[in-house]
Amino acid sequence: MKKKSLVILTGPTAVGKTDLSLKLAKAIGGEIISADSMQVYRRMDIGTAKLKKEEQEIPHFLIDILEPEEEFNVVKFQVLAKKAMEEIYSRNHIPILVGGTGFYIQSILYDIDFKENNKDNKIRKELEEQTKLLGAEYMHQKLQQVDKKAAQEIHANNEKRVIRALEYFYQTGSKISEHNREQREKQSNYNYAYFVLTMDRKKLYQRIEERVDSMMEQGLLEEVKGLVNEHISETATSMQGLGYKELYAYLKGDCSLEEAVYIIKRDTRHFAKRQLTWFRREKDVIWIEKDRYIEERNMLDFMLEVLEKREILK
Repeated sequence: MKKKSLVILTGPTAVGKTDLSLKLAKAIGGEIISADSMQVYRRMDIGTAKLKKEEQEIPHFLIDILEPEEEFNVVKFQVLAKKAMEEIYSRNHIPILVGGTGFYIQSILYDIDFKENNKDNKIRKELEEQTKLLGAEYMHQKLQQVDKKAAQEIHANNEKRVIRALEYFYQTGSKISEHNREQREKQSNYNYAYFVLTMDRKKLYQRIEERVDSMMEQGLLEEVKGLVNEHISETATSMQGLGYKELYAYLKGDCSLEEAVYIIKRDTRHFAKRQLTWFRREKDVIWIEKDRYIEERNMLDFMLEVLEKREILK
C-alpha cells in the first residue's frame, strides 16, 4: 500500500519556522498542524508567538483548542493530530507538522504506543504526591538512579515527563529511554521529509533576546496578569510555559521584573540548545542552515526539490 505523505518543519524556538511554513503550505497545497505544547491554549497568544487569526492564511490545527486550566500532553496531541491528518488527507492535501516539540513529532512519525503509560493509576498518584512533598530536583535524582539516559534528556523542571518516566519504570521494570529508542527505530508509516531549520548559535540567541523584549513590549505581562486574575493555578500545565512561569513568579513577589525577564531569556536559550540536541539524534533529518541562504525563496526551492525527489508531492 502506498504510504501517505507527511512534511515536518521544525527547529529551535525563534528560528523562523512560522514564516517559512506558510510559504511552504501555499506552495504544496498543505495544511498546518501545530506541534507545539503551548499554542493549544486560548488567551495565551503573546508568550507562545501564536499567529493571529487573520495571519492564518491557510488552515491551521491544534491552535486555541483548550482552556488554560486544561491538561495537554503527548498522548492527547497524538490523538488530535491524527484526527487532523485524516481530515487533511480527505481533501487530498498534505499535512505539515510545524513546531519545536520533538517528542510530539516523534509520536506521529513513528506512531509511538503510549498504552502502557496512559493509565491514571495508583503509581502516578503516588509519584505526584512525592513531587509535591519532596520537590522536582529530588524526583529527577530518583530518575537518575533508575534511568540515567532519560534523566539526561528530561529537564528536572519538567515534572510531568519525570513522573511519566518513573511511572513507566515502576510499571514495566524497563527504562523509558530504551522504549523510546526502540520506538525511534521503527519504520515510519509515512512517506515523509523531516526538515530542521537552524542558524548560527550566536544569531539565534540574539533573536531569542530580541523576541523576549518584543513580547514584553506587546504586553506579555498583561497577558499573564489576565490568567492570574482568572485564577489559573501556578501548577497548571499551561503555566509551565516559558515566559508564563517566570512572570507568575514576579507577580507573586518572588523576584523583580528585571530578574524574571533575565530568567526567561536564559531559560529560552537553554531550551533552544536542548531542542537542537534532540533533533541531532533523530534519523533521516534534513538540516536547513538558514545563514547559507541569501533569500527565504532559496530555502523554499531547496525544500520543494527534496519533496519532488521523494515523490511526496505526488
